[in-house]
Parts: sequence; structure tokens; C-alpha cells
Amino acid sequence: MTYVQAFIIAIIEGLTEFLPVSSTGHMMITTAMLGVKITPFVKLFTIAIQLGAILSVVVLYFKRFFKSTNFYIKLIVAFIPSAIAGLILGDLIDRQLENVFGVAIALFVGGFILIFVDSWFKYPKYTNEDDVSLFGAFKIGLFQCLALFPGVSRSASTIIGGMTQNLNRQTAAEFSFFLAVPTMFAATVKKILDFYNQDITISSQEIKLLAFGNIVSFVVALIAIKTFIGILNKYGFKYFGFYRIILGGILIVLFLLGKEISVV
Repeated sequence: MTYVQAFIIAIIEGLTEFLPVSSTGHMMITTAMLGVKITPFVKLFTIAIQLGAILSVVVLYFKRFFKSTNFYIKLIVAFIPSAIAGLILGDLIDRQLENVFGVAIALFVGGFILIFVDSWFKYPKYTNEDDVSLFGAFKIGLFQCLALFPGVSRSASTIIGGMTQNLNRQTAAEFSFFLAVPTMFAATVKKILDFYNQDITISSQEIKLLAFGNIVSFVVALIAIKTFIGILNKYGFKYFGFYRIILGGILIVLFLLGKEISVV
């Protein structure tokens, strides 16, 4: 992997991590289009640069992370379902990381859901995550499990999960951001441990690439989060839905024409 490739992939990560469009799916498509060979380090890179993205959440919402003990209890409760599912389905999920066609289908179908989701939850009761019960937080965590499969989008699934618990769009999105911190941190730690358990050494050049990627994803995510909240409050989810349908549709057509975008 070159610095240019790392730069592009990190931009995609920072830009899409908190948008309801699937960051994992976009990075899979990007690495395939860039011709990046999928090695253990590349798999580690695409996961580890999420640390930069989640750091942007901590920076932007610094005061909220010192709000109350109840805040952390709800995050832990919401995190538990995906943690268990990730441990059980880890090998299956890893295999799906090479299935670009599966990502295309998930993007396409998910797009239609986003177009209609605003009309499904017109009258939210709550504008603060404090109003979510522990059981409600657990339900949001169950929605997050859907995103274990590339292309679904962790952001989309958890925001919709929050809206089912009567949170308005912004509050549901912000709870999704907060939940990303323990979820993505745990995923990164697990991937790093798996990397070292395979007795694979990491070079000084690869360490520099990881640091570079995290810096880029951090800066881009800062901008993306602020922009996303503005778009969400003004327009809702429909334009993200249209984008997913167009991108997923293009990829499906390419596959049907035999022009497969493969992860190598």
C-alpha cells in the first residue's frame, strides 16, 4: 500500500464512517478500484484507521462524555449485542469482507429503506438520549448487529434503531456516534490482537501508514459529522437513500455485465 492509496482510503473512512452509507462497503469498493492487494496489514489498516474517526467524536462531544454514569451504562448495554454477535460470527464476517457483490445488494436495498424511514417515524417523543431506557439502549444495540455485514451501515442501522425508541433524528444520530466509540475501539483491538496472534510482524513503514491514515480519517470525520447533522436536520435521510440506490445499482449492473469489481 502506498501513501496515496492510504490517503484515499482514509478519506473514505472519515467521510463515510458516520454517514448512513456503509464505510466498510465503501472502503472495500475503494481498495478494489485502487487495485490494493488484500493482505493481513491492509485488513488491519481498514479497521485501525477507525480510531482516528472515533477520536473526532470524543473531540466534538467532549462534554457529553462527562455527563453521567448512566450515559456509560447505556452505551455498554447497547454495545453488548454486537460484541457477542461479532465474537460468534467473526469468521463469517471476515469472509464477507471480500464479497463486493454482497455490498452492492446491501447498499441498494438499504437505500430504499432510507428513502421511507422519515415517514415511518414522524413524531419522535425524545430529544435527549437520557430519555432512552436501558432496554431501549439494548434494542438499539440489536439494530447495530445488522451492520456486522458489510454494506448495511452501522450508522444507518443504529440511527434507525434509535428512532424506533422515539428519538428524533439528531439525537438518534448522536447516540449512534457515541455508540461507535466502544464498538469501533473493540473491533480495532480485536483486529490488532488477531494480527499479532498470526505472528505477523509489522514494519516501520506500515506503522507510519497507520499513523498517517488515522490522522487523515480524524480530520475528515470532524468535517463529516458536522456536515451530516446539518443535512440530516434539513433534509432527512432521503438523499442518502438515493445515493445508496445509485451506487448499489451501478455495481449490480457492472456485475451483471460481467465487469466484476473484485477484491484481490
